[in-house]
Amino acid sequence: MASGPPLEGVTVLDLATVGPAARCSRILADYGAAVVKVGAPPRRKGVQIEPAFHAYAGHRGMKRVRIDLKAPAGRDAFLRLAADADVVIESLRPGVAARLGIGYEDVRRASPRIVYCSTSGYGQHGPYAAWAGHDLNYLALAGFLGCTQPRADGGPPIPGASLADSAGGGMHAALSILAALLRRSTRGEGAHLDVSVTEGVLQLMSLHVDEYLATGSEPRPGSGLLTGRYACYDLYPAGDGRWLAVGAIEPHFFANLCRATGLEHLIPHQLDDARQDEIRADLRQAFSRRSRDEWVTALGPADACVSPVYSISELVEDPHLRARHAFAEAEHPEHGRFRQLGRVLAGAEAPAQPEPVKEASTTDTDELLRAVGLPASEIEKLRQEGVVA
Repeated sequence: MASGPPLEGVTVLDLATVGPAARCSRILADYGAAVVKVGAPPRRKGVQIEPAFHAYAGHRGMKRVRIDLKAPAGRDAFLRLAADADVVIESLRPGVAARLGIGYEDVRRASPRIVYCSTSGYGQHGPYAAWAGHDLNYLALAGFLGCTQPRADGGPPIPGASLADSAGGGMHAALSILAALLRRSTRGEGAHLDVSVTEGVLQLMSLHVDEYLATGSEPRPGSGLLTGRYACYDLYPAGDGRWLAVGAIEPHFFANLCRATGLEHLIPHQLDDARQDEIRADLRQAFSRRSRDEWVTALGPADACVSPVYSISELVEDPHLRARHAFAEAEHPEHGRFRQLGRVLAGAEAPAQPEPVKEASTTDTDELLRAVGLPASEIEKLRQEGVVA
């Protein structure tokens, strides 16, 4: 018997347009939840208020409604939608949702079993709760930047991905929502989830945080195995100027690496602090003799823990990722078909056809409001007043 997606039948209202909450709703949608993006009506005719068409991987499989939540009638319309939903996700400043009349207590009165997820940089309470911030700020406060190799000028690096928003916030929120839905299925209880992006990054940093709390030893760049102390866990240029990542931590993997590069004499000295500069120099010299991809072909299957450092344009053509169906096709009514990242998380079902991409001006407002009992005449009145679009 064929089964549907894991979250089929779960309805999510998402008040976020970007950041961790939006990453969370994409995860839920990829698992089959019916996600409704709730945005404000455009303030001026013709204003583009959504990302360009190629960015719509973030909104695929979702519906859209535009409601002015500052208007009493807009708030009431939102609460009618919330009464029919399972999950509400918001990323407003702490306290703003309550002031608008759409906070947890407001929604709980409409739907006692609601799972209400508030995402913010620093949490709903505490000395920093009202602070503004972005990905870099949360990575800084949670110690990620302080444990990463510095730039040439000695300062912490700017990461190449929005790790805090994606993993510290988006995955954190999705995991919390799934746990709350599971509890609701057995106990009948809703929940208010206080998702702090910073605390999600702390979870990513658990090895270093726990090491310090247990031993008092401060993890820093170059102080430990995972922060650059040893040559067996480092990055090296190949002969064509492109780079290799070496993660040969276990002794047998390091031995395989040394044998494959003709450096058997280094095998006994893997963790000898006095010889790390020598080992790095020997590995750099060895890797300089062949191109990156030649080394990857030789070392990838050799249990040496070596992989290529890819650019985005390279990774989207990688044969392994393509064989894993990591990329999918989407179709826009004006721009036609284009590729995007697929539903890569385990258990998410890939669609048989290209993902449809809507025009930025297209909404599902009428359909969604009719479904919760608003008559067409009332919806039209709200549209004329600028409350919905």
